Amino acid sequence: MEEKAFQPLGIAILTASDTRTAATDKSGDAAAELLREAGHHIVARAIVADDLQALRAQMQAWIDDPQVDVVVSTGGTGLTGRDVCPEAMAPLVSKPIPGFGELFRYLSYQEIGTSTIQSRAEAAICSGTIFFLLPGSTGAVRTGVSQIILAQLDIRHRPCNLHELLPRIRGES
Repeated sequence: MEEKAFQPLGIAILTASDTRTAATDKSGDAAAELLREAGHHIVARAIVADDLQALRAQMQAWIDDPQVDVVVSTGGTGLTGRDVCPEAMAPLVSKPIPGFGELFRYLSYQEIGTSTIQSRAEAAICSGTIFFLLPGSTGAVRTGVSQIILAQLDIRHRPCNLHELLPRIRGES
């Protein structure tokens, strides 16, 4: 069987934070760096306050943008009142990907022990766009991106990957 060539995806990076700026967004920088080094295109990036409606509006804008195949979000997945990324995404979800959160917490447990229960990391398909919601710590972002997301966004990854499903998810084939 002939191996497929790498195919870059258009990725948007969303940082949910009331305090981070472009100069201090180390988690967003880490996600962008890892994805760019793998060969993907960072087509958009935003820092949005921890506000449910503002986050949902940004998510919807990227769902509507044909250049954005994947959104990687950092922050807003904890347990405080201001952590609202899962709630912002919830009404936009077409199909949840529960295995992502399960695997992320398993890997995270090996690094931070039982503190991983405080993470509501998750993934979903939202009208043909893949979303990954990661905690805001740089370590969590590196774990999620390097140990899960990169393989699933690489069309060459076997036995299967999310990239090769995109045309069928979008009803294109």
